Amino acid sequence: MEQPTGSPVRVCQFSPDSTCLVSGAADGTVVLWNAQSYKLYRCGSVKDGSLVACAFSPNGNLFVTGSSCGDLTVWDDKMRCLHSEKAHDLGITCCDFSSQPVSDGERGLQFFRLASCGQDCQIKIWVVSFTHIFGFELKYKSTLSGHCAPVLACAFSHNGQMLVSGSVDKSVIVYDTNTESVLHTLTQHTRYVTSCAFAPNTLLLATGSMDKTVNIWQFDLETPCQARSTEDQAKQFTEDWSEDDVSVWLCAQGLSDLVGIFKMNNIDGRELLNLTKESLADDLKIESLGLRSKVLRKIEELRTKVKTLSSGIPDEFLCPITRELMKDPVIASDGYSYEKEAMENWISKKKRTSPMTNLVLPSVVLTPNRTLKMAISRWLETHQK
Repeated sequence: MEQPTGSPVRVCQFSPDSTCLVSGAADGTVVLWNAQSYKLYRCGSVKDGSLVACAFSPNGNLFVTGSSCGDLTVWDDKMRCLHSEKAHDLGITCCDFSSQPVSDGERGLQFFRLASCGQDCQIKIWVVSFTHIFGFELKYKSTLSGHCAPVLACAFSHNGQMLVSGSVDKSVIVYDTNTESVLHTLTQHTRYVTSCAFAPNTLLLATGSMDKTVNIWQFDLETPCQARSTEDQAKQFTEDWSEDDVSVWLCAQGLSDLVGIFKMNNIDGRELLNLTKESLADDLKIESLGLRSKVLRKIEELRTKVKTLSSGIPDEFLCPITRELMKDPVIASDGYSYEKEAMENWISKKKRTSPMTNLVLPSVVLTPNRTLKMAISRWLETHQK
């Protein structure tokens, strides 16, 4: 099955009954395939941008596509475009339908919740319905707050009671879909959170990150944990850690074998941040070179978080290479933004791979990111005042 226009496919999705398949391409074309005969059924396209997101409604009557230009487009099962509107200014990144319907109350109709996420750091909730009697309706409901950087992933729980999101700010946020309040803010990932998924039949959540890990979370709905306060989150990455806090951190990093050594030497948060290669070998007597290197890497990641939080600089304003505030941001062919000089130096050293993904860069052309540069300028003006 080849995309008719020959453009690279960016997203695909089966219908709930598995009879149809939608594929969206980089040139904005949308194809509805017959998943049983493997033949093209209908073809359409969006006005601008690449297609980067797609989701079927639970009843299969319609599907939604999202573009890199921020347009949310709704199609019926005959590929007729029912509605299109600008949902996210800087581009859509993902979307998902809740599998559980919501009752109208007035006309006895059933609606479905739709979540869309974007480069504008927002998660928007929509209510969607489509019946042959009343026709199609798409209503904007609300915007969920919490992330301070582009939101890369979202997913509804199987029962529709929770929505999870992952962001460039390295955090995972779990929302109650009824009250739209934050239930949990998870900050264990050390790089961008790129994916998240709820298990269908158990209270498990998986989150994937550019830090090369997948974290599994177990929910206890009897004692829902509210989000940590700003002070609690700040304390998590400061020198205020107790020895017990350090022990918890070691276990979270897969270094539980070192808990006894660290406790024996009374290593608290301040001491942890000051550890060096020499002190790990000479004072703590950690003989394994590989283990010392792993500990140092984890401590360096922690120092970076401390520096970022203490400066208050939004993470998306920092160059992934230098971890400093960008002055002249550019977009590379991997889709990420970097400080121009840092990326030019990276490429000049014959590194044709992406600093973020380690994949080969399709092109070494760097495009000025004027939107990000203006956002940084506005942030600087505000904080200088």
